[in-house]
Amino acid sequence: MIAPQTQELTTDIGKLIVASPEIRGNRPRIAGTDVTVQRIVGWYKLGLTPEEISDRFGHLNLAQVHAALACYHANRDQIEAAIAADEAEADQLEQAFLARQRAA
Repeated sequence: MIAPQTQELTTDIGKLIVASPEIRGNRPRIAGTDVTVQRIVGWYKLGLTPEEISDRFGHLNLAQVHAALACYHANRDQIEAAIAADEAEADQLEQAFLARQRAA
């Protein structure tokens, strides 16, 4: 029996998501962009399909969007905690702003 030939993959999916301290505070993001996994998750939670996200934000291809969603599902607790922390910070900033507005 002849062994099937394997082709080297053009894209290593493990390299589609990166993180670095100097870009987006070390949050996982799509390589070559500043689009974070959290941002993709936000759009996805708003009801956009991966295809719609890719189409609406033309610089992202479908593989990148799916990689971001796979990263989210594989690390759901960590990413949900980061989302919750961002929301709490936004709430605090809003409350501080409103308090300053009332005091003025």
